[in-house]
Amino acid sequence: MRVLLLGAGGYIGRRVADRLLQDRDLQVTVLGRRDAADIRFDLAAGSPGALARFLDAVAPQVVINCAGATYGTPRTLVRANALAVATVCEAIRRSREPARLVHLGSAAEYGPVPFGVPVAETTEPRPVGPYGVSKLAGAELVLASGLDAAVLRVFDVVGPGAPAASLFGRLAEGLRRALEQQEPLVRMPDLSAFRDFVDVRDVARAVRAAAVSAATGVINIGTGHAVRAREAADLLVRVSGFDGPLTEELRPPALVPAQAAADPATRAMTNLTSAPPAAPALPPVEPVPWRQADVRTARERLGWRAHTPLEESLGDVWLETACRV
Repeated sequence: MRVLLLGAGGYIGRRVADRLLQDRDLQVTVLGRRDAADIRFDLAAGSPGALARFLDAVAPQVVINCAGATYGTPRTLVRANALAVATVCEAIRRSREPARLVHLGSAAEYGPVPFGVPVAETTEPRPVGPYGVSKLAGAELVLASGLDAAVLRVFDVVGPGAPAASLFGRLAEGLRRALEQQEPLVRMPDLSAFRDFVDVRDVARAVRAAAVSAATGVINIGTGHAVRAREAADLLVRVSGFDGPLTEELRPPALVPAQAAADPATRAMTNLTSAPPAAPALPPVEPVPWRQADVRTARERLGWRAHTPLEESLGDVWLETACRV
């Protein structure tokens, strides 16, 4: 099967590329902005006609879209998460043999949901903040495209390669700094939110399963279990060997236009230690205290379920951080 992979340079995309390249039944071509890509193309700036010509040359049977932006201005997010998706959909429609499309969405598309209730694919999306809104716009474009397409709404991804600006990427770096500089404690903001943490390698397996399946529509990708962010952070602290306290410090909430404080899990990505954070602050969104996937659709239609324990995911985050030169 010929596969065209978009966004192979990102956190999830790198793991998807690794997984696909292990499969001898798949012939993988990578399209992206980086020099390592087989085809150089900027989805946010290129035209559907130009992309369609590349599709005709490669003749993929499946296009996997892992491209997009998590951080940035609203304009950046819209261009990467909505405009680029429109380009992909239109290019596939114009190509001589329209391919199946597997698009990576985000649980942020759902927005706030009732506490304690697993989020099913039938839940009405009510995203808050530019990121969730831009991702929902992209997903809706895929669903309305008329293509043979599946949207994987991926929940909170953890594991090796975690970006420096992510919750566990920053925490791991803060712990390493505390150990090296003998700091007595690590400070973090509120970690009261519950999240469904799914390993990036399990996500890659889900993408591969979706690519070779006939499943269409929205499919949640998560573990089906919610964990308080504080408990997950404590796991990473223990595996690091840091024996000082992990102190939560509540800060005045940032506001989005019109209202609302930053999401607790997103706030946890900033100011992890007493030293000023090296990564830029993330855009604030309204509070989302609970997020847990209903994963029955993934099990029934993809034959997929998460296998990697959270302890293993966080252990690999720490191992990677501790070994970084």
